[in-house]
Amino acid sequence: MAVTMNDVARAAGVSLKTVSNVLNDYEFIRPATKQRVQDAIAELGYEANLTARSLRSGKTSMLGLVLSDLAAPYYAELAAKLMKAASRRGYRVLVEQSDAQSEAELNALRGPFRQLTDGLLFTPLAIDADAIAERAGKKPLVMLGEHIMDPRFDLVTMKNEEAAAALTKHLLDSGRRRIAVLGASPEESAGSAGLRLNGYRRALEQAGVAFDPALIASGVWRRDGGAGAVAGLLDSGVQFDAVFGLNDVLALGALHELLIRGLRVPQDVAVAGFDDIDEARFASPSLTTVSPGMDEIAERSITLLLDRLAGRETAGQGVHIEAGFELKIRESAP
Repeated sequence: MAVTMNDVARAAGVSLKTVSNVLNDYEFIRPATKQRVQDAIAELGYEANLTARSLRSGKTSMLGLVLSDLAAPYYAELAAKLMKAASRRGYRVLVEQSDAQSEAELNALRGPFRQLTDGLLFTPLAIDADAIAERAGKKPLVMLGEHIMDPRFDLVTMKNEEAAAALTKHLLDSGRRRIAVLGASPEESAGSAGLRLNGYRRALEQAGVAFDPALIASGVWRRDGGAGAVAGLLDSGVQFDAVFGLNDVLALGALHELLIRGLRVPQDVAVAGFDDIDEARFASPSLTTVSPGMDEIAERSITLLLDRLAGRETAGQGVHIEAGFELKIRESAP
């Protein structure tokens, strides 16, 4: 027969309530008593019924995380950091991939995934703020990223515009004047692409360098998107002496295309990215990029979500947090 909490209580010589307090990590328990209970649990092989416990407490000790694409290195690395930050606080993270599909994003807000978790970390790309507000329910929710910046919601993001301006200034200070941007269209002004493009334009203006729409190349934020965007610029005869990929994988794709075309990096064309994914350090040449405070984003996102769960944050307007950034100057754009 299965070992019960009563069996553990008898073996440890304590009350059933004491066993429950140990299992729920109640802090006001004498160390010796806690150790006796833990020894009894180990000896008897007791396994807590997490479903029953969550029904009693109304909490699962699970957090939800919805990302659009786990194959994207930035999202994969961020997910790992969020899991570690949650684990340090006694929580596990359930991850759902939405593929930027509206149905998947809506299902994450209402349905089994939401019921299994105490709070949600959410990166919506396909649905709008009103759709989220309609379906968010009473459980806390923290937005990640820049797609929806609405005062009704808690948001943790990065300093996209400031960081892009700083990186562009670095390229300008190194003598580059024809800086191509990969991953945007010239008219974009919102979302990650728009904010980073705004920062680029601001740095050009401050340096007295004219903005040239011919230097802005659209492309999906993947390696093949970066390679294709640079190939298009080269084939069309557009002159450029630097490339700024709006994320690192765009920049890495561009780096590959430039090298197979016989161009030297950084001598002929400097290359820079954004995100400081692990691969950036090991590219050849290593990639100059923006480190957008991924550790800080993870820590502050989890802290904010758990503060909401505990009622430590005042209800009402959402909290908006921007993590700091750092330029990582490497071989591709010294």
